[in-house]
Amino acid sequence: NAVGLLKEELKLLGSLIMEAALIAEVPAGGALAVDREVFSSYIDEKLRSHPAIEIMEEEATSIPGVSATNPVIIATGPLTSKPLAGAIEALIGTNSLAFFDAISPIITYDSLDLTKIFRQSRYDKGGGSDYLNIPLNEAEYCAFVEAVRSGEKYGGQEQVEADRVDDLRPFEGCMPIEEMVERGPDTLRFGPMKPVGLTDPRTGRRPYAVIQLRQDDKAGTLWSMVGFQTRLKQPEQKRIFCTLPGLENAEFVRLGSVHRNTFINSPSCLEPTAAFRGRPGLYFAGQITGVEGYVESTACGLVAGLNAQRLMAGNAPLIFPGTSAIGALMAYISDPSRVSFQPMNISYGLLQGYCEGASSGTKKVSRKDKRIALANKSLTQLTNFI
Repeated sequence: NAVGLLKEELKLLGSLIMEAALIAEVPAGGALAVDREVFSSYIDEKLRSHPAIEIMEEEATSIPGVSATNPVIIATGPLTSKPLAGAIEALIGTNSLAFFDAISPIITYDSLDLTKIFRQSRYDKGGGSDYLNIPLNEAEYCAFVEAVRSGEKYGGQEQVEADRVDDLRPFEGCMPIEEMVERGPDTLRFGPMKPVGLTDPRTGRRPYAVIQLRQDDKAGTLWSMVGFQTRLKQPEQKRIFCTLPGLENAEFVRLGSVHRNTFINSPSCLEPTAAFRGRPGLYFAGQITGVEGYVESTACGLVAGLNAQRLMAGNAPLIFPGTSAIGALMAYISDPSRVSFQPMNISYGLLQGYCEGASSGTKKVSRKDKRIALANKSLTQLTNFI
């Protein structure tokens, strides 16, 4: 999978985190799991014994002065403390720092049953066919609403609300679908599932309700469920959403959630080198940049560290190729054309060239074979790059 490719790339680059993970690895099927004590102790010892590293165990409440000879990397994670969050907000602007992560599920395009889905933008706006639409009749809608209402959920909204960094952000815009259902059975149908401006070509009529999928990457390989942030537990999301027409075999690269997660609007302020635009010497790394997952955070941190070192040495920064998992991830978080930015795990859909080679002559290439070929290409090109 894509995370596996990212791990291989990190090994090629000599990542300390991957080195520690392999030493601390425990049996976990095909996944990489570690003994946390062994893992953290190994890294701690490596850092403390390094002659060029001084560890200061105190809270950072402000951003220190930065320059080409004194670079700074901010890698404070999703639970950045209030004083430092305030300093970051003062730097990048009030609207560029999020204290809540309300995200909708993302599905791979090639796992959709397009015979049950139609293309159309509401009122034919834009290109006229920018959205994929899942039409529901009244019975299907009512069954879906009941499934959401009765589905097993994580802790209530009040728990999430109480865990905010401060009171700057209203929570209404992060309303989970199950909260809407509690307001009344038709709330979803007049909210994210409203059918107005849409016509099902199979019936020639407006559906009773519609779930819209919006393209989430330039290649059109990833599609998000519009307005479907949710506290449903992940197995429940898969069970319920896969009952919808066209999603019976859906492959979810990300599931919905509402949780505290301090992250910056990286596309508006970061370069693919992890450098902060307009302030040489300042870098952001890890989950605060909007990458999701331990391996993704490791990759982002490695990019920031390498480029901070290159800046001090007077060398040009490294911009990893978009055909690599590292390059694709950094391109995702630094693309200034991205209007609605949400945290993301690595997926093959982000890699440059994913849609190429979908067929060989008249024979369609399987998803597995396509991804194996893409991974091999990525590792070869990254080896040449470094």
